[in-house]
Amino acid sequence: MFEAIAFYLFAFLTITMFYIAVTTSQALHALTALAAGMIFISAFFFILGADFLGAIQIVVYSGAVMALYAFGMMFFDTTREVKEKQGNKYIIFGLSVLAAVLIVVIFSAPMVAQNIGGQNPILENAGNVQQVGMVLFTKYLVPFEVAAVMLLVAMIAGIVLAGKKMDLSLTLMSEEDIKVLKEENTKKAHS
Repeated sequence: MFEAIAFYLFAFLTITMFYIAVTTSQALHALTALAAGMIFISAFFFILGADFLGAIQIVVYSGAVMALYAFGMMFFDTTREVKEKQGNKYIIFGLSVLAAVLIVVIFSAPMVAQNIGGQNPILENAGNVQQVGMVLFTKYLVPFEVAAVMLLVAMIAGIVLAGKKMDLSLTLMSEEDIKVLKEENTKKAHS
């Protein structure tokens, strides 16, 4: 019962976050929703009893999305103002209360229930972490290292590209120059 409720809750939250990531026009909102969706995916691993994979999902994939978030901040034009639309406050409040109640129920269910057990037997001689480690560092060692080098090259390339677009330093400019720059960007946006 607990697993079914948790599955449907996290399935709804995951689909909602990925829907927001695809449909929003704001880059930072999309990246935030993408990171939240990746964290909600890790809940499925925890439900299935694969704690190591759930933690890796949070650390690796959510960390990768946070690196994307950093690149988005570098490329994002912070001199223009973001205008947010406020939704219906009653719907937002109602959904927040519903989410809070569901989270309390999910976290309190193991304390109340008595017959919660794993579906798959655990091998006595090797744990989950040891099995994943053996496969990752024997059979898939070369692809693992190649992926790490590719991520390093992508990070360096992103920093170089972001540095080329930063011909003005806002920290070295006076407040009058920043106001003039904002006015020019506003005129460009309206024309």
